[in-house]
Amino acid sequence: MAKVEANDVKLNYEEHGKGDKDKAVIYIHGNLGCKDWMDLVWPLLPENLRVIAIEWRGCGDSDKPDPDKDYTNYSMTQHARDMIAAIQNLGIKYCHLCGHSTGGIIALHMMRMMPDMFGKLLVLDPIGPMGMDFGEEHLKLFGQMKDNPNFAKSVMATAMPTLFDPEAMAKGTLTFTSKVTEAQKALFEKLVEKTRSLSDGIWFGTPINLAKEWKDATLRAQQELMKHPVMILWGELDSWIPREHMEEMTKRMPMCQLMVVPGVGHSMNVEQPETFSKHFMDFFMNTADEKDRAEKTS
Repeated sequence: MAKVEANDVKLNYEEHGKGDKDKAVIYIHGNLGCKDWMDLVWPLLPENLRVIAIEWRGCGDSDKPDPDKDYTNYSMTQHARDMIAAIQNLGIKYCHLCGHSTGGIIALHMMRMMPDMFGKLLVLDPIGPMGMDFGEEHLKLFGQMKDNPNFAKSVMATAMPTLFDPEAMAKGTLTFTSKVTEAQKALFEKLVEKTRSLSDGIWFGTPINLAKEWKDATLRAQQELMKHPVMILWGELDSWIPREHMEEMTKRMPMCQLMVVPGVGHSMNVEQPETFSKHFMDFFMNTADEKDRAEKTS
């Protein structure tokens, strides 16, 4: 277990590959997540590509400070500042980013804060710069997930729907399909178990702060200024992230592309790790000078 200082916390991280330090990729997991969402992807990546997964404050084995009354210390901008500080304290001056789900909006905040520090961004089924329109009913759902591990398991299954028999899911039963590997089964159970140690700053602070992003709309209004190369991978079966949000990002960000991937839901890194690793390598192994490319569009 390795930790790095990041403002007032220590963040846990995992590193793979020994590639050029100036071409490192930082992986940022989603809400209720941890670095282990990449477990099935790590063995598929080349040794000459350096990838570092850093866990948010409140998640995994990172520090879990008590949340402020209004969850300000668990805001998307706080997570972004944490990540930037962690990267700098790892001695990295320039790198690329990969964000899954809520990791997407965190990465976008990072790029707005320190545009010269980052090159490319790959986002997997991301929450975009608009945030999410979460209400009281969503807070109740997160509360139920926190209090009831079985309920948490049933909700998390919807984030990786292709692992489960759809008819059984419709009846409230989780049955793995015949194509699911033992490694996928074990990882799903592990990811559910990992939610048992999350901070309240994650369970409640994340939906509250994503709703603030939705209402404030500051980052959403800045999309035309986001001139880094961005690739969106969106699973056609994703029931969590609206496709229209992806299309808005593609339309408004100058160098943003959308790839709709058939036969996969919200979590390609778990549902189809081979497919995700191929897209990952295709995107990050073609590293022309992104800073020059971005400048040409300014």
